[in-house]
Amino acid sequence: MKTAIIIPARFASQRFMGKPLVQLRGASGQSKTLIQRTWEAALLVENIAQLIVTSDDQRILDHAKGFGADVMISSGQAQNGTERCAELVDQLDPDIDLIINFQGDSPLTPPDFVAEIIAAMNQGDAAMATPVLRCDAQTLARFREDRKAGKTGGTTAVFDKNNHALYFSKEVLPFADGGADAPPVFHHVGLYGFRPAALKQYLNWPQGDLEKVEGLEQLRFLENGAKIRCVEVEAKDRVFWEVNNPVDVERVELALAQMGVE
Repeated sequence: MKTAIIIPARFASQRFMGKPLVQLRGASGQSKTLIQRTWEAALLVENIAQLIVTSDDQRILDHAKGFGADVMISSGQAQNGTERCAELVDQLDPDIDLIINFQGDSPLTPPDFVAEIIAAMNQGDAAMATPVLRCDAQTLARFREDRKAGKTGGTTAVFDKNNHALYFSKEVLPFADGGADAPPVFHHVGLYGFRPAALKQYLNWPQGDLEKVEGLEQLRFLENGAKIRCVEVEAKDRVFWEVNNPVDVERVELALAQMGVE
């Protein structure tokens, strides 16, 4: 499939104002912005026809052009990253078969996660696909720590036996008491693969009640009966975490250092 990656970013994040331009230190102490580190992570994905940073904020666009990214402006009316991607569909190469929404706050996303999504979209008829990662003890502890502190951080996913999503939540789902028979908790990785037609359709649907209360854009698909395929990926001893809140900067910097990312 001919694939484009779009990295949506917004300055006015409710949980973390100016987040795309926050500095993150790498293994050698060198600082780069979150949006640059995310773009560099996306560059590692092979066989991509287009790689674009999009925002409605000129500060982000100018900065991205400064480190070499191709940019496209999206509207100030876009309510989330999926809407930003959808606004660009008709501006992309018309031969694009698949659009990857590579979240602008996810510099730890491995390139093989994207490859897994592309492979899944080649094999099925889902409107979109997204990765899920079985939580290790450290990640699950962070989820519970954030919820106890009243922070909305990472997202969990539950899905059926055919790997079609049932629900996504900022709560830790499913409920488990930590016993030996407790079901696994899956961390939803903020990465999506869409067919262009599905993205266009997304713009025609109003926000649903679940999307509004959870603050999760992908729930609009489920609320309108569209299938989302959950693709289980492997951590391979890598740490995955997004920058959702200021406290996550230190967490991601630590992971960058452990991975040897400059």
